[in-house]
Amino acid sequence: MAVILFSTGCESSNPKPSKVSPPAGALAPSIPQVTPKAEVPKVVEGKPIPKSDPVEGMIKQAEQEYQAGQVNYTSGHLEAAKANFDRAVNVLMQGPVDVRSDERLQREFDKIVDGIHSLEMVALKEGDGFSEQKAEPAPIDEANDVTFPVDPALKARAEAELRLTRSDLPLVINDYVAGYINFFSTRGRGTFINASHRAGRYQEMIRRTLKEEGVPQDLIYLAQAESGFHPLALSKVGARGMWQFMHYTAPGYGLQRNWWVDDRQDPEKSTRAAAKYLKDLYNQFGDWYLAMAAYNSGAGNVQRAVQRTGYADFWELYKRNVLPLETKNYVPIIVAMTIMAKNPAQYGLTEGETEPTQSIDTVKVDYAVDLRLVAEAVDAPVETLAELNPSLLRMVTPKDAEFELKLPAGTRDKFQTAMAAIPEDKRVLWRYHKVSPGETLGGVAKKYRTTEKAITEVNNLESEDLVANSRLVIPVTSGKKPVEGTGSFSKHATHYKVRKGDTVLSVADDFGVPPEKVRKWNHLKGNSLRAGRGLLIYKPVAGGRGEAEVAANSGGAKKKSGKSSKTVAKASAEGKKTHTVKEGETLTSIANRYNTTVAALHKYNRRASENLHPGDVLVVKE
Repeated sequence: MAVILFSTGCESSNPKPSKVSPPAGALAPSIPQVTPKAEVPKVVEGKPIPKSDPVEGMIKQAEQEYQAGQVNYTSGHLEAAKANFDRAVNVLMQGPVDVRSDERLQREFDKIVDGIHSLEMVALKEGDGFSEQKAEPAPIDEANDVTFPVDPALKARAEAELRLTRSDLPLVINDYVAGYINFFSTRGRGTFINASHRAGRYQEMIRRTLKEEGVPQDLIYLAQAESGFHPLALSKVGARGMWQFMHYTAPGYGLQRNWWVDDRQDPEKSTRAAAKYLKDLYNQFGDWYLAMAAYNSGAGNVQRAVQRTGYADFWELYKRNVLPLETKNYVPIIVAMTIMAKNPAQYGLTEGETEPTQSIDTVKVDYAVDLRLVAEAVDAPVETLAELNPSLLRMVTPKDAEFELKLPAGTRDKFQTAMAAIPEDKRVLWRYHKVSPGETLGGVAKKYRTTEKAITEVNNLESEDLVANSRLVIPVTSGKKPVEGTGSFSKHATHYKVRKGDTVLSVADDFGVPPEKVRKWNHLKGNSLRAGRGLLIYKPVAGGRGEAEVAANSGGAKKKSGKSSKTVAKASAEGKKTHTVKEGETLTSIANRYNTTVAALHKYNRRASENLHPGDVLVVKE
């Protein structure tokens, strides 16, 4: 595999540092695009030979993409595989010959679509299909995009307060810092408050780690500015995690990335790595401001700026405009946030309590286990398990490597007891089920697409009568995905407008429905979608009576987006505050607007997806 450039934590430009090899499986190999040469007609006995059969050319091109997709899929490069599969289907759907007019094209099309579906089902069985974990926008991007004026009164108060402020980092007040103090006191206030609240989860661990590594403990505010303490934060340049490491920097500090795990999103591992990296940069430059600048844009960029000007001083480099714009903003953002965090009362930021430190149990597993099974085993919401294990890219632990699984405090023994009842090679597929009052053995078997006999044998049941609140091991057979909820879909369709880049698979992933359902509801073949087209989607529900496919097939479904007006009215009557999602909004931006947290939004809206759609209605406060 080709070498790649080694640089820094949250790179914002194009540095040219030393080279290292990427971790295995972290980067998908690129597929070279071959431009076919123009054909020159040959002549035999004065007559031109006809051009090659366009159908054969379409099939050959589609087959090449399909085979490349299989190679990428096997290597764990799911995004690259998805792109190959999409191109394979598009070649057949958008070629010069209509796929329905030629039996050979139809046969190839059916083969490829069936093959893609089979691979998707295998991926679903082993993890969470083609879908990866949803990221959070990195707060540093929002701050970097603004230029805020200096408030003279605010600056004067900050200067006075700074004389009494103790910090193990050098703190200064100038116009650059004062502008960001003004920003975080006004427009960015929600971002600052949310980050301050989340700090409680991790500050004990972060301060301990920074102390152990011998670096200033106030570097904790670098993480607060970068990510707001979100392990899933993703910047617009691809930096990930609480400390915003780029993929080419991470391996040099022990952070690995593969199909299953991204250590950049592990709070403790990434904190240790960031402390070591910042320490190395400080040893190189002898100045914490320059070390932070190098953390952002690369040691090479900062070193060249120092050599060009002769100044080893960040503020001089700032004035001479020899650093990337984002790096110029980066240090003032962190300094402003540090000053405000150390003097919260002065800025009216004492409202609310910080979130408590996470109390957890850990257990080392060397087998693949689905987090949904873990959640059922320890009687905890699956969202809690996902939140405790943010480095897992999918809903399953690695298949052939040891992983330190984090569990809610006090549940280790319960987990180990529950796992002992399930064969190791079935811990991705099998489930636990808590019996509800009135449930029958037949109903449970139908829900999980297994048989009454299989459930009876695995659980040694002596009777078909089930005891309410008892727990059953469900032996789901290979190739049959357990039905989430009751396996039903909403009676009313959500209308979705296709965006550029959408495919049937991506839309199905976003809504949590099988791709074959999306095709059936909308009379589609293949995987490609035209931007601007309207789709009918019947969202999964926990209860109800089916998916109203008659309405979908007849085109008679009434338009409806998000919750109905009745639901909104009911929420208002109960004193709940709601928000209707607008184009481009995310859970993070909505949480910031209402001075709440993403976790709180999930609490009030159990089905809230990270991929929101215009018209969805969320409860924001109760």
